[in-house]
Amino acid sequence: MDYKTALTTPEYDFLRTNPHLGERICYLTVSGSRAYGTDNADSDLDIRGFAVERPEEIFGTKVFEQVDDKDTDTVIYSLKKFVHLCAQCNPNVIEMLGTKPDHVLVANDVGRLIRDNVDLFLSKRAYYTFTGYATAQLRRLENTLARDQYPEDEKLEHIRRSLNQMMLTCQEEYRLHEGDICFDLRDRADGEGKELRTSVHIDAVPLDKFLAMNNGIGTMLRNYGKLNTRNHKKDEKHLRKHAMHLIRLLLTGLDVLEGRGICTFRETEQPLLRAIRAGDVPISEVFRLTDEYEKKIRTAFEQSKLPDRPDDDAIDALLVKCYRVAGL
Repeated sequence: MDYKTALTTPEYDFLRTNPHLGERICYLTVSGSRAYGTDNADSDLDIRGFAVERPEEIFGTKVFEQVDDKDTDTVIYSLKKFVHLCAQCNPNVIEMLGTKPDHVLVANDVGRLIRDNVDLFLSKRAYYTFTGYATAQLRRLENTLARDQYPEDEKLEHIRRSLNQMMLTCQEEYRLHEGDICFDLRDRADGEGKELRTSVHIDAVPLDKFLAMNNGIGTMLRNYGKLNTRNHKKDEKHLRKHAMHLIRLLLTGLDVLEGRGICTFRETEQPLLRAIRAGDVPISEVFRLTDEYEKKIRTAFEQSKLPDRPDDDAIDALLVKCYRVAGL
């Protein structure tokens, strides 16, 4: 596919007519399966990028965060939001800076400046974000595929593991310590199986952060509930795709923590990832690989030479430089 030619078609006219875009676009790249090298005949063209804000959105009261075009599956962030998400090591965003050069469709001086400084955004946060995205969703996959064969106690164990993995992310985000919030399975008081219990040992957490944690927990539990109402046969293709992407997330996070930077196009692992997507890899093997990579990424985190957090001052200086290069 000629990606740049595709952007000239009428369905992408919004790139030229939207007041936040046009010449304000700094960076556009292919995203999704095509960027990972795991696409098939059914894969859509996903485009991601960022654009510099207008002066009234930088210095005034107007706000611009992103443009979403659902018809073309295109998302373009404001420069400031993009940099913020990269500093958080958000997997869906920072991977945009590790795409193949021929997948980069637009890169002006500001776009190149951000891409060339990707290392500023890399920190041990990658452990929390990449494993948080990957393993929590994989446990959802596991629970879905197993719901017709596993007893209820084993399904609860999947949820427990997902919740405890989620707490790893919360440790970074809310400055908690390991074990401050944990989940375990206990026998029910009536003797009828087990139930999930939580232990909380935290002090003086800001109320908004505490509510955000609770909302996250509630969302995860609701998602498990939704899975039990879905049509398994209809979901099978979708779930295989998720399994592939979740293994990919662990591999990408491992690269970051071991000092190899962001590698979005997974050339070495393409045969494995494509086999998972095609359903040629038993789900038991997917779970075994997940456990293997979880151990590797934990070891990489403990031995990583990356800083615990990115240098906020250096990132701020980069952002200011970008605005100056953009003539603001």
